[in-house]
Amino acid sequence: MLEVIILAGGLGTRLQSVVKDVPKCMAPVAGHPFLFHLLNWLSSYEIDRVILSVGHLREVIFEWVEINKGLFPFQIDYAIEQEPLGTGGGIRQAMKQVKAEHVLIVNGDTFFDINLNELLTEHLTNDAVLSIALKPMQHFDRYGNVIIHHNMVTAFQEKQYCKSGFINGGLYILNTDNPFFGTLPEKCSFEKDVLEPNSIKGQIHGFPHDNYFIDIGIPEDYNKANLDFLNGIQNAFNI
Repeated sequence: MLEVIILAGGLGTRLQSVVKDVPKCMAPVAGHPFLFHLLNWLSSYEIDRVILSVGHLREVIFEWVEINKGLFPFQIDYAIEQEPLGTGGGIRQAMKQVKAEHVLIVNGDTFFDINLNELLTEHLTNDAVLSIALKPMQHFDRYGNVIIHHNMVTAFQEKQYCKSGFINGGLYILNTDNPFFGTLPEKCSFEKDVLEPNSIKGQIHGFPHDNYFIDIGIPEDYNKANLDFLNGIQNAFNI
C-alpha cells in the first residue's frame, strides 16, 4: 500500500502576472487545474489515498475536488494548515494521517513523469529511509545542484550557474518511521531543515531519472507547461 502527500498550499506569488487568486496547484494548464494532471498521473498506480496539504485559498481546492473526486480511483483527504508551516511543517502534519509504511511526497507545482514503481523499487532495494527523484539537467541556474555518490546524496548546492548536474525533482519516498522530524520546530523547511543536514549524514538516497519534468513556478515555464500538455503529455494520459 502506498499513500501520497501532495504539497498543495503554494501561493504562486511569481505567477501573479498570469494566474491570480488561486493556489499554485490550481493554475489552469491545458484546460484543467495543474492538480488534475498530478492526480490523473497518480491514477496509473496502485495508490490507496492522496492527502492534500492545503493552506491559504484552500476553499478553491475543496470546491474543485468535491466536484471531480469521482474521476480518480483513490480516496482524497486533507491536512489543513491554519497558518503557514513551511514545507517541512506541512509534511509532518500530513504524515500524522498516513497509515502505510512508505509515503510518496509530491510538490504541487512540479510534474516529473517517472515510473513510481521503479522509484519505490530503488528505495526498497537500497534500504533507504528517504529517497529523492533527481532530474539530470544542463546549463541551469534556477535550481540548486544535488551532488550524489553511488546514489547517496552528499550535498545540496545553492542556486548558481551549473553546466551539468542533477536537480531535485520534487518527488520523495519517505518511510513513516523516519527520524527526521523529531527535534524540528512546528514550522520548518523540508529542504533546509531536513534534506540539507541529513545529506551530510549520508541518510538520503538520490535516484536520477531523465524523464519529462516541468516546474510551473514562473510564467515562462507555466506557459511551457500549457503547450507541453496540449501537444504531447496530454495525449499520453488520454485526457
